Amino acid sequence: MLIDAALLTHGIDDVPATARDLEERGYAGVWSSEVDHDPFLPLLSAGQATDRLQLGTAIAVAFARSPMTLATTAYDLQRYTRGRFVLGLGTQVRAHVERRFSMPWSAPVPRMREYVAALQAIWASWQDGTPLRFQGEYYRHTLMTPMFAPDAHRWGPPPVYLAAVGPAMTRLAGEVADGLLVHGFTTERYLRERTLPALEEGLATSGRSRAAVTVSLPGLVVSGLTDADRAEAAAAVKATIAFYGSTPAYRPVLELHGWEALADELHTLSVSRREDKWTAMRDLVDDDVLAAFAIVAEPEDVAGAVRERFGDLVDRFSVYASYSMPVELWDPLVKAFR
Repeated sequence: MLIDAALLTHGIDDVPATARDLEERGYAGVWSSEVDHDPFLPLLSAGQATDRLQLGTAIAVAFARSPMTLATTAYDLQRYTRGRFVLGLGTQVRAHVERRFSMPWSAPVPRMREYVAALQAIWASWQDGTPLRFQGEYYRHTLMTPMFAPDAHRWGPPPVYLAAVGPAMTRLAGEVADGLLVHGFTTERYLRERTLPALEEGLATSGRSRAAVTVSLPGLVVSGLTDADRAEAAAAVKATIAFYGSTPAYRPVLELHGWEALADELHTLSVSRREDKWTAMRDLVDDDVLAAFAIVAEPEDVAGAVRERFGDLVDRFSVYASYSMPVELWDPLVKAFR
């Protein structure tokens, strides 16, 4: 298992220094997300400052962009980082695609299938000189003149990872992607009984083995140097669980554990006008639910817990910590897997 880090750009003015520090600490890769900053620009400066780190988006919103626009950015980043870039894509939800990005929404799985195929067709036209004649239901790319075609380069197109929670998108990752980005709102049981079986179905359809797809998990972790630190971390992670658990798209994870009532309560509170609703939602998440979703351990014990819970399930792991802790806290985890 490889240990990665989230490249949290909020409040960080010196991305190159942060990336160099993570590389020196022994991390295998860093992931940049599309939240309050562009997901690609930090990876360019991180790539220029490092030699070994793999650099990926987890995630970039596919449906907010044309396949041609995204293909260009990803192809350039693969060249600028000397083959270390990973394009991680997600769909986002309908409200954000339509109301935040002002882009059309449609059935996400067939659209994503076509999106990946369009990317591959565009890259083939640049890398191999294949005529660009892609015509689908959602996207059409049939014009590529020499002036607008980037030169082929030695590293070729980047691998494409897909983010998935439900079985349909997970199967699609097994069919067409190079990697699966598991959502942090998951449990060991959900991975074993829902996620990986769906991935295997997609792999079987495409005639590929499990080794063809890298599974990456940002896992929730509760840790800290003191009892007070760990209590603060637990409260923050419970709030994160409550936030995701209130969303209907993530309900199946709770249902698998028989926590339908919790899902109902969280959703009802989330749409209420209570001023204290977020605190009330957090307080609905008890220690048993926390232990199912998160690794709860002291810093020196996190690595053993990660290995025991996920060692035979995922290929890459990063800490999903929804609280502030010094980067040194995770040094024992990184060292154990180097």
